[in-house]
Amino acid sequence: MIFSDEIKATVKDAAQKLTGYRKRDFMAKVAEDYFAGSARKAETVFGWSRKSVQLGLHERRTGLRCLDNYGARGRHKSEVMLPNLTEDISAMVDMKSQADPKFQSTFLYARVSARAVREELVKTKGYDEAKLPSRETIGAVLNRMGYRLKKHKRQNP
Repeated sequence: MIFSDEIKATVKDAAQKLTGYRKRDFMAKVAEDYFAGSARKAETVFGWSRKSVQLGLHERRTGLRCLDNYGARGRHKSEVMLPNLTEDISAMVDMKSQADPKFQSTFLYARVSARAVREELVKTKGYDEAKLPSRETIGAVLNRMGYRLKKHKRQNP
């Protein structure tokens, strides 16, 4: 079956506005109605993922809906990958932090740098340097924990 560019654009737009199993169901319905259930033809005409169309056809055939595991995607935060990291950081930084002098925020200001915290984790807590996050990530972890790093004043020679 030959579709005009206008019809292709309409069908693609409709599929793009859907997500998850609804999108797969729509793509499978189009494949069943116009391409005799061929995911390959739907992929060729509309540019859809063949695996998604096949999964949608399988869901329609069996009546079972597959669950999407969105939580397993992407990279996990350093605190999840290294469970003791937050306790070790807070044990080191609590001694070297102070409250906001004007009491305008609830943040604690750390008088150490993220680089110094990272080096201290390697020296005293025995973390492997290759598995430990970068200096920037340690700074982000400190911010998530409620610490704010103060910029150090530059020493003139």
